[in-house]
Amino acid sequence: MKVFPISPEPSKDVEREKAAGWRRLLREPLVHFLVVGAALFGGYHSLNPIPEGSVDGKEIVLTKDDVRQLAISWLAQGRSAPTVEQVEALVDQKVTQEILFREAINLGLDRDDEVVKRRLAQKMDFLAADVAALQEPTSAQLQTWFEANAASFALPGHASFRHLYFSSDRHGTTTRDAAAAALTLVAGKSPDEVGTVGDPFMFQNHYGDATPDQMAKEFGPDFSKALFQLTPGKWQGPVQSGYGWHLVWIDAIETGRVPTFAEVEPNIKAGWIDEQYRTIKASALEEMRAQYSIVVPDIEAGDLEGLQVPPGTNSEFEVSAQ
Repeated sequence: MKVFPISPEPSKDVEREKAAGWRRLLREPLVHFLVVGAALFGGYHSLNPIPEGSVDGKEIVLTKDDVRQLAISWLAQGRSAPTVEQVEALVDQKVTQEILFREAINLGLDRDDEVVKRRLAQKMDFLAADVAALQEPTSAQLQTWFEANAASFALPGHASFRHLYFSSDRHGTTTRDAAAAALTLVAGKSPDEVGTVGDPFMFQNHYGDATPDQMAKEFGPDFSKALFQLTPGKWQGPVQSGYGWHLVWIDAIETGRVPTFAEVEPNIKAGWIDEQYRTIKASALEEMRAQYSIVVPDIEAGDLEGLQVPPGTNSEFEVSAQ
């Protein structure tokens, strides 16, 4: 007689693993977005009949004339003639707006709303923001996200310094030599003891808490880089800027650093939510875009020649630089 073994009951570990899998799935932002979208869709269409003029087509067609109109809209906002790459970006932006507009119409978001297409598209856009706002991150999630994005929270260096300026207009090709000679005169002296050494400077002679970016904008990137490599408490240089040469006395200097988690925790949460919003928005838009057949013409430089804005033309499509 054959004996058939009795199959063991599923282990509790397997059941727990299945339950954990469902919980992870329910925490996915895209699942939340789809649930909210389905609820809105069902709610609108159960309470209100589909409005006349709903957009049911799944094909978006742009012609060469449409592309030229986008380029003219760009010019109408006071910009220079767009490149092919910029026009391609405008076309993609137009297609995105059309998709969001049609989805908004199909949800009935246009009822009792006098705003034009771009406002309806924005309403669909805001749905993603609302879903992202529903996500409440744990401390562990924020800590992990911060470690991966710590560089974006880096605090810039700061320097407080004084300088003696030597003008290229006044000294010509010997400006650096003049500054180097002055360095021997002021060596060992404090800033209060150097008197009127150097030339008048059009801006400040003393800067407090200056950052590298500020100094790069005012004196040039080479000066800024050299400045933050100097040591405090003595005259150093000559250091060249866009104006001439400088002898520099550093009062105090602090190099840039990455703050601790506790120092910037509120900003970390805001950054995490912003990333969730962009991820949810991109995923949702990709899902919607996949439902459409999109036809756009190839764009060549010759298609953009001879563009002119007719007098009194207003842009009907809001474009942004990409």
